[in-house]
Amino acid sequence: MTEQAGTAPQWQLVLILWGDKYGVDELNALIRQTVARASSAPRVVLISDRDRPGLLPQVVVRPFPEFFLRPEFCTGGCQAKLAMFEAGVVPDDLPAIYLDLDTLVLGDITALFSLAKTPQTIAIFQSALLPFGALGRALWRWTGGRRYARGNSSIVVYHPAHCSFIAARFRALFDEHGGFGIRPMIADERFISWVAQPVMRAIPRSMAVKFPTEFMTPWRWLNYLRGALPWNRRRWAGLIAVTFPGLNLKGQDLAVQPEGFEFVDRKGRRLIWSDRTLGPLRRRTIDYYSALIAQDNTGESQ
Repeated sequence: MTEQAGTAPQWQLVLILWGDKYGVDELNALIRQTVARASSAPRVVLISDRDRPGLLPQVVVRPFPEFFLRPEFCTGGCQAKLAMFEAGVVPDDLPAIYLDLDTLVLGDITALFSLAKTPQTIAIFQSALLPFGALGRALWRWTGGRRYARGNSSIVVYHPAHCSFIAARFRALFDEHGGFGIRPMIADERFISWVAQPVMRAIPRSMAVKFPTEFMTPWRWLNYLRGALPWNRRRWAGLIAVTFPGLNLKGQDLAVQPEGFEFVDRKGRRLIWSDRTLGPLRRRTIDYYSALIAQDNTGESQ
């Protein structure tokens, strides 16, 4: 299912990497898993700040625009990710799905394209109480952009031909203010939500979730209660993708932990690594990462 193998791509898988936080083996594993489960062939595009020896040969590597590699864009706010919207970086002939590199792909990711009711639609996770939709758009208009629905950009469904205004607007505002002049600029996902509010849509929790939001609470009893609810377990069994929170809690690190392992993040949310709290996801996570873990132990390259 690759363009190089002779199958015309129907969509684009977009990945972004700067620095050395993730290895090529992790990239290759994510690409293989995503492509293998997809119902149609993608073009795989990696936006990278350097060459990545050992990368799968079908991957199209696009250099980072220098503007988005400023040191202040490569920290917690991750404004560097806005490079995916820069005109000419990702080809604009096909729709795209961006995935964070700590994503566990469990099904056909192309199902997310059903969320794009128009070519202009951008779909990301909902991250605030105010929902994307008519109410969020109305409040955005009534307050002149001071209040708006916000999301998380671990997964982004978009069409590059219709989204270059996001990067262009960020560039213009950064130049105008000489920095992060308005609050939505403090993080890539806030800026996307703010500048594209009229076309934003939420990725439903029946399709994909963020691991900390879905499976971690400050209270052990609540984790166990949520894990016992049959409708949660049914929904978790059908998830297409789960995104982990990065270096502090990688999926492959979790996969080798014993039953009952607990982890508390900086927000006080508690993970209990148990079938009782995670339902089928624990076993699916272990199965997914077992091949990568075996490769790491043998030192062989994928």
